[in-house]
Amino acid sequence: MKPRYYQPELAAATGFVTVDIGIFGATSAGFSAALQASRMGKKVVILEAGGHLGGMTTGGLSRTDSGRKHLVGGIAREVYRAFGKPYGREEEWLFEPRVARRVFEEWLRDAGVPVYFHQYLKAVRKEGERLTEVVTESGLRLAAKIFIDASYEGDLMAAAGASFTTGREGNRRYGELYNGSFVSLHHQFDRHVDPYVVPGDPSSGLLPGIEAGPLTSPAEPDHRIQAYNFRLCVTREASNRIPFEKPEGYDPMEYELLARFFQKGWEEHFMRFDPIAGHKVDMNNYGPVSTDYIGGNFGWPQGSYAEREAIFQDHVRYQKGLLWFRCHDPRVPKEAREALNAWGLAKDEFSETGGWPPQLYIREARRLLAEVVMTDHHCLGIEAVDDPVAVASYQMDSHNCRRFVQNGRVLNEGDVQVRVRPYGISYRSIVPLRREVGNLLVPVCLAASHIAYGSIRMEPVFMVLGQSAATAAVLAIDHRVALHDLPFEELRAQLEKDGQVLDPSA
Repeated sequence: MKPRYYQPELAAATGFVTVDIGIFGATSAGFSAALQASRMGKKVVILEAGGHLGGMTTGGLSRTDSGRKHLVGGIAREVYRAFGKPYGREEEWLFEPRVARRVFEEWLRDAGVPVYFHQYLKAVRKEGERLTEVVTESGLRLAAKIFIDASYEGDLMAAAGASFTTGREGNRRYGELYNGSFVSLHHQFDRHVDPYVVPGDPSSGLLPGIEAGPLTSPAEPDHRIQAYNFRLCVTREASNRIPFEKPEGYDPMEYELLARFFQKGWEEHFMRFDPIAGHKVDMNNYGPVSTDYIGGNFGWPQGSYAEREAIFQDHVRYQKGLLWFRCHDPRVPKEAREALNAWGLAKDEFSETGGWPPQLYIREARRLLAEVVMTDHHCLGIEAVDDPVAVASYQMDSHNCRRFVQNGRVLNEGDVQVRVRPYGISYRSIVPLRREVGNLLVPVCLAASHIAYGSIRMEPVFMVLGQSAATAAVLAIDHRVALHDLPFEELRAQLEKDGQVLDPSA
C-alpha cells in the first residue's frame, strides 16, 4: 500500500526484445508516441522505470493545464474526448484519475503495445552516434531503430551521451527577461515571519527548509529547480473518504513557519482545491507554505534510482505531515482544521497505494541542449520557429525554488507567472545534436530554458510532442533518412493529416 518510486524486486522481464521504435517512459508523451507509432504500422514497446502508466495525466493532475484548448489536436484531443464519454460529455478536461488510467490501458492494449514496468536503466550500447540497445537492471535488452526518451527525467538521453542542463540558466545565458532568481508576490509571505528557531536569535539557526544564502542576481545561474509535489485526489463523500494519516517521522517543527504565519493573521486557510468530475477535487499547492516541498528536490534530476527513492519518500512524508499538521495542530485556526478534516483521499483512486498517487509531480529535471533551445523570446512572441511540431500557450509558470532570509524575514523565491502568446515548438528542440546521438527523440526533456520549460511542461503539450516524435521516427525509418535529414514539410503534412495543430495563430 505504500507508494514507492524504486522497486527493483518487481522487475520480472528479461531477455532480448527487438522493435522498430523503443520508448523509455510511460508518461502521457510515451503513451501518445506508442499509439502513433502503432497506428503507422510500426512495432513498438514502452519501458517504464516504475509501475505507473500515464505520468501525471493519470497520476493526479486532473485539472488540466491546457492553455488554449483549440490549439490541442491529434491524439491529445482524442484523449480528452475519450475522458468525456463516461460523463456523457463531448470532452472532459477535469476528469478522475481512474478514468484517464482506464483509457490509457485500453488504448494501448487494443493497439497491441506492451509496457514493461519497473525497468530501470542500467546501460546503453552505441555504434558511433547511433544508439543500438538499452539494457535495464533486470537484464532486459531492447534494440530498436529509433528510440524516444519520454521520461520526465531524461535518463535515456543522458545515458546516450546527449548534452543537457539542469537548474536555472540565469537571464544572461539567452538574454531572457524571466529566467534566474525572482521574488514574487505570489505564494509568498506577505508579512514578516521570523525564520529562526528561537525568534529573533540568528545564532539559534534557521527553521527547516530555509537557506542561509542571500538573493542572487537573475543574471546568475544556479542548481535550483521548481518544487515538486503530489497532486492529491480528495473527496468529502464519507463512503469514499480515507482520512489523512500521520506519517512516520512526523515532526511539527517542519511546519513551524506555517504556524507562525497563521499567528500573523493569515486567513487564506485552504490549499488549492480545484473541482473535478466525480465529486472530487485536485489538490494543488497554494500559499507560502503548502504541498510544494520547496528545496527538497535538487538531487532528483541526476540522482540514482535509490537516491530518488529517498527523495520520493521525503516528499510523501512532508506532504502527509503537512495535512496532519493542518488537521490537528492547535496552532492552526479551529475553523481551518475542521474544514480540512472533512476531506480525505478518494478510496476509489490509486487503490494499490491507499489512495496516494504513485506519481510524483516532476515539474522539471534535465533539459536537452540541442540546435534550437526554446526561450522566453519564443514564449513572448519575440522569436518564432520555422519547424513547429507542437503549439504551447500556457503561461510561463515556475513554482518557487527556495526559501531564504532577507533582513531577518523569510521569503520564497523562484515563482514566475507570465502570460505568453501561443508559439510553436521547434522540431530541432526535441532532437539531440547529430554528432552526439543520431536516432533519439526527446519530447519531454526537450531543449528549453528553465522558464520556457515552465510554459511547455503541460500534459497536453507532452502528448502532442510524443505523437510528433513518433511520426518523425516512422517517417525517418520508412524513408531511410536520419532524423536530422527528415524534410520538415513532409513531417508537417503528416502531422496535420493526423489532426495536429501547428499554427500558433489558429
